[in-house]
Amino acid sequence: MSDDSEQTLPRVLIIDDSRMVRASIIRHIRDRFEVREEVDGEAGWQTLMVDPTIQAVITDIGMPNLDGYGLLERIRGSRISRINTLPVVVISGDDEPDVRVRAKSAGATDFISKSIGNVELLARLEALTQLARTQRDLEESRAALASASPVDPSSGLATPSYLHYHAAQELSLAQRRHADVSVMVIEIDHFDALVARYGAHVAQLVNRKLSKILATKLRQEDTVAELAPARFAVVSPSTNMDGACAFAMRLRTAFDHIVMTYREERIRIQITIGLAATTPGAVQTVSHLIGVAMERIASGRAAGGNRVVGADGEVTQDMVVEQPVRAQVSIDQILARLRTTGLDASLRKQLPDAIRTLLPLLELIESELPSGLPLAALARAAETGSKMEQKND
Repeated sequence: MSDDSEQTLPRVLIIDDSRMVRASIIRHIRDRFEVREEVDGEAGWQTLMVDPTIQAVITDIGMPNLDGYGLLERIRGSRISRINTLPVVVISGDDEPDVRVRAKSAGATDFISKSIGNVELLARLEALTQLARTQRDLEESRAALASASPVDPSSGLATPSYLHYHAAQELSLAQRRHADVSVMVIEIDHFDALVARYGAHVAQLVNRKLSKILATKLRQEDTVAELAPARFAVVSPSTNMDGACAFAMRLRTAFDHIVMTYREERIRIQITIGLAATTPGAVQTVSHLIGVAMERIASGRAAGGNRVVGADGEVTQDMVVEQPVRAQVSIDQILARLRTTGLDASLRKQLPDAIRTLLPLLELIESELPSGLPLAALARAAETGSKMEQKND
């Protein structure tokens, strides 16, 4: 049996421009830890980006290219969870209280002197790496739980896996009904700059603000999920490109009026939205529609952001066709009125919505008891009736 003990040792990254300091630390911990070393903060940051096995960082403060404070800012502001949660130990020859306070404020997990003994150094590192392993296991457990649940516990929105599952059902249903489905991908503009300027916690507040607005603005039948930090997807059944454009413009306008205040500085939030919708007769997947919407976001981002981009390019307010909101209808109420007053003009106007309400039941009946129900003709009649009603209005 091969000896894998060296491979199972926790890996620590040591960053210091002094070769002697690095050698001294390595000598103290090499029996308990695997070590990588770098000469400055910039090199250390590049190593963190490419090496996912690092479980803790020991860094000096005064270094060329990128000092310890700058490195801490990058680590804590990273959008990669394995990096922004890493334990970071600042080791410095300057034990002044203001240096210690600044390091802690920048996100240092611990602060030690370069004259620390090897027993204490080992004890602190072992405690920190054990904490890091526990946190990582907890995050993996949460991710597994979230993947099995339709709701993301942190945002209250649908999970991405549920969004794909539910949207696939809606697409299948829409193809049978000859109906529409639209996908909207929403991205907060310049999110990385927000993180760099104000810190990760402020950027998270902005992200949470968008989550709450989406949760309150959407219809009950819409499904929204957070695909990544600052990026959300909305799947809207029975909504064509015109309807998606109208809603996207309202949403973007709502964000134009939001101003957040942080340390007396006003932060304006802007979003770019990419839209995609099903094409009649084409078999499309959720991933394809999201991919199309993402391409349109990239186009809007390249044009400066704060834009809505649809199938024909940027959407402007004068291009939007506002569609009236269809009222929910009760079949029981329609039948009661039909028995008491007969078919009048008011009831006739509700027939297209009644057809749309009954279609899922009729489809189920046709699938279980095939009888040649004209489902496609009924769907077309409902759509034609709605358009005539809009024209008369």
